[in-house]
Amino acid sequence: MPDVNIVESLEDARNRLRTALTNAGRDPASAHLLAVSKTQPAASVRQAFEAGQREFGENYVQEALDKQAALTDLDAIVWHFIGPLQSNKTRAVAEHFQWVHTLDRERIARRLAAQRPPALGPLDVCLQVNVSGEASKSGVAPADLPALADVVATLPQLRLRGLMTLPAPSDELATQRRPFAELRELLASLRQRHPQAPLDTLSMGMSGDLEAAVLEGATWVRLGTAIFGQRAPRA
Repeated sequence: MPDVNIVESLEDARNRLRTALTNAGRDPASAHLLAVSKTQPAASVRQAFEAGQREFGENYVQEALDKQAALTDLDAIVWHFIGPLQSNKTRAVAEHFQWVHTLDRERIARRLAAQRPPALGPLDVCLQVNVSGEASKSGVAPADLPALADVVATLPQLRLRGLMTLPAPSDELATQRRPFAELRELLASLRQRHPQAPLDTLSMGMSGDLEAAVLEGATWVRLGTAIFGQRAPRA
């Protein structure tokens, strides 16, 4: 497989996002690209950083910690945890990430809050919602979202920023838009319920449905292979 030119791929991804925002009638600066760097080597992250990318998403805690250790000179890098989070990994995430997009259980929320070093300030979190109701997907059910949000909003070391979803795939734009529209409506309801919380984030949309997500208000879109190429198998 030929090497991917990360600089060119990253610019293509930025152009795609800008075009989608413009076509949706939105401010081109109202959504951001999260580069999904899971299974990619630290050298690829460094190349993307040198091309201006600052926000990176990781799914596997130990792999991410190894990468972070190799990139300690990149002071401005921002690490987002976007994978399923187990109880035995919460301390590492609380200590080494700035964002968590996949919070879906009260127990995990309380552990993250208790283990977040005060000197780092609150951890920005999104609640993952299983809008498609898929048994194979993580995420809180929409009906259970308000209760989880109520708990998270009381934890001083967590900052509730918004919602995240990973819906069932579809090739049809209208079908793609429906779960994203539901997530947007759920966020609007949470804003009314928690007017003091900085609920400004919709983490939704990947390579196959970026345009649909942007039409429904995405503020973070998660792209991996579009930037880095095909992922290497995990060791």
